[in-house]
Amino acid sequence: MDSSLNMEAEIQSATPPLEDNEGTEESNHNGEAAISSALEREDGDSSQPPSISAKLLRMLEAATNWRPALVPVQTSDEVFDANDGAVSEAPRTKRQIQYPEQTQEFNSRLTKTGRRSLSHSISHSSTDSNSSDAENLEDEVFLRDRQQINSKGNKDFCVKSIKLADYGRREIELAEDEMTALMALRKAAQGEKPLAGAKIVGCTHVTAQTAVLFETLTVLGAQCRWAACNIYSTQDEVAAALAEQDLPVFAWKGESEDDFWWCIDRCVNVEGWEPNMILDDGGDMTHWIYKKYPHLFKKVKGIVEESITGIYRLHHLSKAGKLCVPAINVNDSVTKQKFDSLYCSRESILDSLKKTADVMFGGKQVAVCGYGEVGKGCSSALKAMGSVVYVTEIDPICALQACMDGFRLAKLGDVVGQVDMVITCTGNKNVVVREHMDLMKNGCIVCNMGRSNTEIDVTSLRTPELAWQHVRAQVDHIIWPDGKRIVLLAEGRVLNLSSSTVPIYVLSITATTQALALIELFNAPEGRYKQDVYLLPKKLDEYVANLHLQTFDAHLTELTDDQAKYMGLNKHGPFKPSYYRY
Repeated sequence: MDSSLNMEAEIQSATPPLEDNEGTEESNHNGEAAISSALEREDGDSSQPPSISAKLLRMLEAATNWRPALVPVQTSDEVFDANDGAVSEAPRTKRQIQYPEQTQEFNSRLTKTGRRSLSHSISHSSTDSNSSDAENLEDEVFLRDRQQINSKGNKDFCVKSIKLADYGRREIELAEDEMTALMALRKAAQGEKPLAGAKIVGCTHVTAQTAVLFETLTVLGAQCRWAACNIYSTQDEVAAALAEQDLPVFAWKGESEDDFWWCIDRCVNVEGWEPNMILDDGGDMTHWIYKKYPHLFKKVKGIVEESITGIYRLHHLSKAGKLCVPAINVNDSVTKQKFDSLYCSRESILDSLKKTADVMFGGKQVAVCGYGEVGKGCSSALKAMGSVVYVTEIDPICALQACMDGFRLAKLGDVVGQVDMVITCTGNKNVVVREHMDLMKNGCIVCNMGRSNTEIDVTSLRTPELAWQHVRAQVDHIIWPDGKRIVLLAEGRVLNLSSSTVPIYVLSITATTQALALIELFNAPEGRYKQDVYLLPKKLDEYVANLHLQTFDAHLTELTDDQAKYMGLNKHGPFKPSYYRY
């Protein structure tokens, strides 16, 4: 590995031991990170700018019946000084955490034959019924070397097959029908073009849902280039549909590790084009620009990160004094944690296990590692299907929640020999190691629902005494010398996005939050954000939730003036203090 690309080694000496949740409570008591913009305020200067900019307010009002307070309640958490209206720094989030090691070697170059073989073998494991056209491509043609041109003559993309574009467009249109809130935001803000001048590089899952976000950002004025954050989760027909619309996308299902970093580099290394915003899921795009293009990294106006792994990496850069741009932590927003992480995991874990392992859940013993929002969703779904669920947890508060919810709290080493499934949901590394897998019984299923592919120590299974048997898409049997085998799903990568689909509606919530965060960071006045990591304000969290309520026959109760005065609240929110736990 090129030592110049080894960020882990560079900042490891500055990394403290893991101290759970340190700084989170402090940041909450500092008040919500009030995200206030100076978006070409057309209503004239005022001595005290509103807590959310005039342009953003117009967008929010146009998309929903939501209204801001006419007379904001002054609190100690106000971002603006009431006396002079000067921009002050927003509260930050701080953590001391252990940086999960990255197994990717950024400059390790596989041979062309090796890359072609891996990409071809994985592409044939795709379960997508519409991928037959792509799978019929000549085996000898390596994707990165094959020139494709869309119907408009553009060739600035790399996808499995541009011929799949029609299928992908139908997928995107279906997603648009379900992602009503994001579409409402697109309609309300397209006249304002709040992202005009933004050059966004994205590294997320390339699916129909993220395509709606991608196209929304473009409608709002941004120029975007996109790569996949997961080598298995890309929907090839969706990537083709984006490429057909002249949107530069570099992603296909079954990339090798070498392909993965090549795609990211193609998004960044463009003559005459420099990114000024980053939308990341896992921190890989941020990491690549930081290491390979430090001169570009210093010019970035902001980073929006949606995963716990990416947040870990940002906090490490911040602690080492090397985060030279502000970032918004979408992962810890209320709407992301409570809806995407909890409800999405609760529904998709069962579908993923059924599609890959054909497992029946009734009576099965399952160990769920981690009882955060993802762990809660997985545990409740499995329990409802009749499984006996054990939970492992390091945090006594989460552990007590698991006990009160009727789950058995145990150490993994004490139960790993008797359970039928082990599911990781932590975002940490080496949660399931070789010693655990040596103790597992024959046929035990091992999978990961967390973000990082380091949760299961897959590297320890690639030894001469163990045999790998590829069974079908995302399913491998690891066979011990005595004939025992365990079932490894998606090679330890996140299961639901590798092997199944996730609810469109839930992803709309996260996508809307990401769009607002990008708008805010890009238009924020100088001095609002320092070189650190910030939380989304509760006001915008409530707005995202309000937008999505319109899908249901739901009617919010409105406070009377007397009630609002009694509670010391604004009639239009926020309705809970920043430290409130939902």
